[in-house]
Amino acid sequence: MLGFIGKRLIAMVLTLWAVSFVAFAIIQLPPGDYLTTYIATLAANGDRVDPATIEALRRQYGFGESYFVQYWKWISGIVLRGDFGQSFEWKAPVTTLIWGRLGNSILVEGLAVIVMWLVALPIGIYAAVRKYSLGDYLATIGGFIGLAIPNFFFALILMYLSFIWFGETIGGLFSPGMENARWSPARVWDFLSHAWAPILVLSLAGTAELIRILRANLLDELKKPYVTTARAKGLSEFRTIMKYPVRVALNPLVSTIGWLLPALVSSSVIVSVVLNLPTAGPLLLRSLTSQDMFLAGAIIMLLGMLTVIGTLISDLLLAWIDPRIRYGSK
Repeated sequence: MLGFIGKRLIAMVLTLWAVSFVAFAIIQLPPGDYLTTYIATLAANGDRVDPATIEALRRQYGFGESYFVQYWKWISGIVLRGDFGQSFEWKAPVTTLIWGRLGNSILVEGLAVIVMWLVALPIGIYAAVRKYSLGDYLATIGGFIGLAIPNFFFALILMYLSFIWFGETIGGLFSPGMENARWSPARVWDFLSHAWAPILVLSLAGTAELIRILRANLLDELKKPYVTTARAKGLSEFRTIMKYPVRVALNPLVSTIGWLLPALVSSSVIVSVVLNLPTAGPLLLRSLTSQDMFLAGAIIMLLGMLTVIGTLISDLLLAWIDPRIRYGSK
């Protein structure tokens, strides 16, 4: 197992390097650069564009240099000094801009993942064990509705119902007086009183998908001979189902951990804009539209890091859940 982990760590480093190289190239694919967008914005507002100032900014940011030179300056700063560069649009270090919003993203999306699993597991197991019952039909209908409704549309529905029924608007993660306060029981309660809406919206489609996957896998496992043998040996129905078929049926769900968090971060962009959430999604969208390459590249790098770390965790959990999977065994 230690050898497997060592090999995966080496592969993680190479994967992150490849992600950084490709991401930096993709960000620069659109014609022009940040200064091109900046000049177009000034011209649209009727402001005068000073060619000398633009040329000075171009030399300052190194836009006249080749792609490889720009990439080397950026990646060497990250590796050697932990410096992700300077945001062109915000005129601030990328690290300062990212950490707060990335922390909010991980917190909200992590709670959404927990809610997804806590809701999907019992409903999926019940739907498979009580096949074609009323509960199974309700879970199936709820799953189809959850998959069919776009997250941003569900967020708009919640905003409308909250205003009509309670006269309040939902949005943001904190009250105005709590945004920059230190963590305390009062701030935790304020966060939970605001975060329920984005957590509910983000977990809707994922919960529906997990229910359908778990139900299908568990139905397949319940038909296998080892379940009949366990029942014939006198094991209780609860232990027969939970100890063997459920553990095997969880394999596809556990294997999705690697892409679940990055997928939530990327899928929450529109939801974050609709609900006015201070997360990494809107910041990534704005950096891409303005071609703020250092800021966009840093966020994409961190999403790639979440992916490779999540993949390693899912592989280790698979080896622990399923006795048939043992890395390094002869």
